[in-house]
Amino acid sequence: MAPSRASTIFLPFARAAGQLDDPAFLGVVIRGIAWSAVCFIALAAGAIWAVHGLFALHGWLARGGDVLGAIAASLLAFWLFLPVAAAIGSFYIDRIAAAVERRFYPWLPPSRPASVLEQTRDGVAVGLKVLALNIAALLLAVIIPGAGLAGGWLVCAYAIGRGLFVAVAMRRMSRLAAESLYRQNRGAVLAQGALLAAAAYIPLLNLLIPILGTAAMVHTLDLSAGGSMGSTPRHIER
Repeated sequence: MAPSRASTIFLPFARAAGQLDDPAFLGVVIRGIAWSAVCFIALAAGAIWAVHGLFALHGWLARGGDVLGAIAASLLAFWLFLPVAAAIGSFYIDRIAAAVERRFYPWLPPSRPASVLEQTRDGVAVGLKVLALNIAALLLAVIIPGAGLAGGWLVCAYAIGRGLFVAVAMRRMSRLAAESLYRQNRGAVLAQGALLAAAAYIPLLNLLIPILGTAAMVHTLDLSAGGSMGSTPRHIER
């Protein structure tokens, strides 16, 4: 019996979550948390310094400014987490994808990932795209209260879905072929992006988005290639 449409949509994410005990995944989680902590501390310190510097506060006003600065930094860090996570995750795409392939697709030949420079460029591009669209969603939230959350979710669903899928696909095909495959399977890819974007609003779980997203897109690539990457070489060869 063929799997239902709903089960097909949730299958990549479920398989990705089921592999979180993989040592390769755990190593990336630790690094991701460390980088996220560094970014958050820097952002909080910058916000508090800005409050002191701009308003020259003293006494209880200074302490109140520290609290407000910390709150503002926390909200800003939450809003900007996905752009940062997307950029950080780009450095570990090959490691996570290789771990998924070892477990689920061991028959595949070794991949030929893009150069470090190209991967870095793509990661920064995805991060900047998410950042720009998130700023637009934030402005929309100010103008139309309540719309920003939905707008941010839709923005991230597109940016994360397309960005991660193309990055994963480029390990086994040219950029042109990866983008073509994305267009042919836009609905399935964006469905995974929507799940990942929704999970990003859950504290702690959002730290796993780069790992879960990359792993889920490896499975999405398999489904896009006909359900067996090993038997559809026209989709996996350069």
